Amino acid sequence: MIRASAVVIDVNDLAGETEFWAGLLGSSPVRSGAEDWLDVAPLGGGLMLSLQLVGERKTHKNRLHLDLEVADFAATRDLAVRLGALPVSDVHEPGQPWQVFADPEGNEFCLISVAAVEPDDLPVAVE
Repeated sequence: MIRASAVVIDVNDLAGETEFWAGLLGSSPVRSGAEDWLDVAPLGGGLMLSLQLVGERKTHKNRLHLDLEVADFAATRDLAVRLGALPVSDVHEPGQPWQVFADPEGNEFCLISVAAVEPDDLPVAVE
């Protein structure tokens, strides 16, 4: 049996990226004991979002990204930008909006509005 346990984002600034992702996901990170690794937030379904300190910089578009479902698209978009995210696309589908962003180190992710979902129903709390 194979089961995914984590989605890991390679980062150059572990403290800065931890502040961004923990702030966006409303979580309290947990250090695993390793100096170069932090578990940031459970993503639901048993998956953990983790950050790993690496020496090399990101040079290309991600081949994998997170789609984060949010109950309040506008508030979450504003929070992401305040924390340092940059929009890398326009808002798509205004009736049920979604948009691509990059975290402060350029790692892409999407915020996706989920209609008629209460924040408590989402796998990650977004405030």
